[in-house]
Formats: sequence, structure tokens, C-alpha cells
Amino acid sequence: MSKPVLAISTAPFSEWLNQAQSHVERLLDQHLPAASEPPALLHEALRYAVMDGGKRIRPLLALAAGELCGAPPVSALYAGCAVELVHCYSLVHDDMPCMDDDVLRRGKATVHVAYGQATAMLVGDALQAEAFTWLTRPIAGVDGAIALRMMAALAQAAGAQGMVGGQQMDLLAENSALALSELQTLHRKKTGALLSASVTLGALCGYSYDYEAGMQQALSRYSAAVGLGFQIADDVLDATADALTLGKTPGKDAVQGKSTYVSLLGLEAAKAAAQQCLVDALAAIERFGARGARLADLARLIVDRKN
Repeated sequence: MSKPVLAISTAPFSEWLNQAQSHVERLLDQHLPAASEPPALLHEALRYAVMDGGKRIRPLLALAAGELCGAPPVSALYAGCAVELVHCYSLVHDDMPCMDDDVLRRGKATVHVAYGQATAMLVGDALQAEAFTWLTRPIAGVDGAIALRMMAALAQAAGAQGMVGGQQMDLLAENSALALSELQTLHRKKTGALLSASVTLGALCGYSYDYEAGMQQALSRYSAAVGLGFQIADDVLDATADALTLGKTPGKDAVQGKSTYVSLLGLEAAKAAAQQCLVDALAAIERFGARGARLADLARLIVDRKN
């Protein structure tokens, strides 16, 4: 099967965005198990969880970081899709009754509603395992040592020190008031870790090309700012948008008594904090000039998004 090729170009961001998202969708569709393959129900539910929804922010960040670091685009594409599969698994599990107990995701019934809780649990398990197989594929320009670094980075971001740890903190925070610093720590793990991993993996795809220590530090600052901005924007949308716009149930955090940036800061201050995150993200990559344009545009997209 031929690999998709995403040319590095100076096309307008909207054109680059559409092309990149199209390549992500095509690659996911090509490599996820067919719904007709046994066990058919599991594979059908798995594809239901992944396809036809989502902005694919994580693969986009990987592609943009890879472009900055001179990586072969196809390498960053595979790496970004690996992170996306972990993200999709987390959504399936987070929506289950034992977690956030939600019935709507990406404008359709959550996986446990559509396929039952047992199948939903297995879908999440399968997606997590599937993600790491994507980093073992013979993708162009990435040798075995770098692939191991990529797997370690994704595992750390997804595990107890990252996303899963953040989810546990989130569960324990129900019906309790967190300090702002505690909320930031929670979301650096739950949301920020995978966003940062997307940038890290994309950049590592360019390790043999143009990825050096100064880039690592700048991209780390960028990732931290974007991750926090993403979550603040999410809290603002949860407080202001409707289900049709969001594609998921709004107001869940308030119902569950969770601290949010809106509840701690107020709506207008939360919006201002998100914009400051954008300023910080852009400042972190200013040194790259036009080469960092894709990352800059993605930061704006993340913070200023409407759903």
C-alpha cells in the first residue's frame, strides 16, 4: 500500500489544514482494521470511535513540528496518528459511566451508548495497543533508536505521569475547589501531555535533519502554552456553547462540581488567560520566523476555536 505524501509548501494555512486533515483521515482509514474483519463488532466500534470526527489537532501539531525540524512529512504523519489513537482511546474511556458518564461525543452517541460498556472498554484497550504499532512501522527517515525514543515519549505522556494520572486527579477533584496551580497541574497531565507529545514526536522525526537542543527548549515552551490555552478555551466553550456547536454535552464540569478556569477566574478573565497563552506560544517560536508559521497558525486555531 502506498504511503500518502504531504508536500511541504507555502500554501495558505486553510489549504494546508484541509490537505493535512485529509491525509490523516486517509491514513487512519487505510490502516485501521476493516469492520468486516473478525471480531467484526470490535472493529466496527473501533472505527466508530476514530473516524468521522475530531479536528485532528494532535496529528496537525506533529506535522507542523516535523516540518519545522525538516522531517519527512510521512514520518510525522504516522507519529501524529499514533498520538491521535491514544487520544481517541482516552475519549472512549472518559465517556464511560464510571468516568465522566457522557452520552454525546463528536456529535454522535458515545461508544458505550452505541456498543455497550464492555465493547467500549475493549475499544479503548485496542486503540492504545494499536497506537504503538504505528511507531514500529518502517516510516521514512526514522531509525530504530529514534523510534524507541518516540515510543517512550508517547508512553510517558499517556501513562500515570501524564494523561491517565491527570484523569485520576480529575476524578478526585469532583465536588472540590482546586487552587489555580492545582488545576494547571491537573491539565498539564490530562490534556497537555498528549499535545506536547505530538510536538515532540513530530520533531523527533526530524532528529537526523534539523532538530537540536535549542529547538527542543523552544518547542517545550510552545507546547506548554498551547496545552494550557487549549484547556482554558475548552472551559470557556463548555460554559458558553451549546451541544450542537460543541458536539458533546456542555456544562458537565459544573454539574459534576469540577473546578475550571471559568469558575476560578470568571469568564472574561479566563478568555484573557487563553489569549495570554497564545502570546506565550507565539513568543516561544518567534526565533524560527517563517519556518514556525504552521505552529503559530495552529496555536491560534487551538485558542480561538469555536468548538
